[in-house]
Amino acid sequence: MNWNFDVFVLLWREQDQSCRESDIRANWLNRNNRILDWLLYERSSIICLQEFWVGNEELVNMYERRLGDAGYMNFKLARTNNRGDGLLTAVHKDYFRVLNHRELLFNDFGDRVAQLLHVELVSPLSQCRSSNVRQEILIVNTHLLFPHDSSLCLVRLNQVYKILQYVESYQKENKLNPLPIILCGDWNGSKRGHVYKFLRSQGFVSSYDTAHQYKDADAQKWVSHRNHRGNICGVDFIWLLNPNRYRKLLKTSWTEAVFGMFKYLLRRASLTADDAFAFLKADSLGDYITYSGFCEALRQLNLLGHCHGLSVEETKELWVQADIDGNGVLDYKEFQQRIWNPTWSEQRGEICYEVWDDVDKTEQTIGFSIKNAVLFPTEVEKGMWPEDYSLSDHARLTVVFSPVGMPCPSLIS
Repeated sequence: MNWNFDVFVLLWREQDQSCRESDIRANWLNRNNRILDWLLYERSSIICLQEFWVGNEELVNMYERRLGDAGYMNFKLARTNNRGDGLLTAVHKDYFRVLNHRELLFNDFGDRVAQLLHVELVSPLSQCRSSNVRQEILIVNTHLLFPHDSSLCLVRLNQVYKILQYVESYQKENKLNPLPIILCGDWNGSKRGHVYKFLRSQGFVSSYDTAHQYKDADAQKWVSHRNHRGNICGVDFIWLLNPNRYRKLLKTSWTEAVFGMFKYLLRRASLTADDAFAFLKADSLGDYITYSGFCEALRQLNLLGHCHGLSVEETKELWVQADIDGNGVLDYKEFQQRIWNPTWSEQRGEICYEVWDDVDKTEQTIGFSIKNAVLFPTEVEKGMWPEDYSLSDHARLTVVFSPVGMPCPSLIS
């Protein structure tokens, strides 16, 4: 038994910015009917759409009617501050029962949002019919902020951190054992970026790359988007985390990611390790970095001091993590171990399973193997963008998953 997951970004504007497609009803109506024809022909188990035009009542009704008639349950969510677009997640009734639906409003610089669906398989797997095998999945659909400048990379990283925090708290509140988690959407960042590395540090795998046996370093094997600047890039992902994957504490991964961004900016300024240490301790009377010097460096690198920079609490937490011996200053060794050449512990004792302390330790769950993944149009799989493709400025990503029974981490010796 296999399930298809579709990710597709809908909104498309004419290259001539003086004339938007939304101004001409015949154009957007025709294109969206073609998209629906395609989606209904594929009949994927779950469809995740971004930049869905929630502000157009006629278009929303068309999607809800046609998808509803085909057996889908539809969940839409508008971006905050009346941005006009948002998300649509459609789940087919033949395959899943929706147990819960949550809306995540980041209320941040980009007015971005995310959807969390907790679903259960309608037809139990033949090998998992026992009552103590949980056959449920957590699905997230989102669309991260576009990095118009380097300072917004931190916003995107924070958006992902909020999603993972929410998913973790949801499992804890509902006393759930680890479930498979599937994150779908337009991540507005490539395999070279901090968001990609952050999710990989949490045990997530890119389904498309896994299906094609691509490595993390294979950053230009495929593309999925031609952006408003005319650049082509690979930004659309369906991430999978199976419940038996060991991973770091979420806070540890977040701290590593921010320090990784900090180091990147220092190196972009052509600073060596010694130069960077000298820059950070500029206000110090000794051979060490003070908290005020640390904050000033963050401010000069545009990571602090504006509405979408690090908060006071986040900055203090970074300092606590960096100050290994807790004496209130950072020496060169601590600077090396936490910022320049980080050596965070990756022992199993650091893995975050306290979330599931109060659950049934005998319960098992399902996971997923990745059977196939395709991008359409096919040219994008070779890193090219066809000029005659007019359905969207994003390629459609479809992944085929096959569910398999597996023990929860608490049952693995």
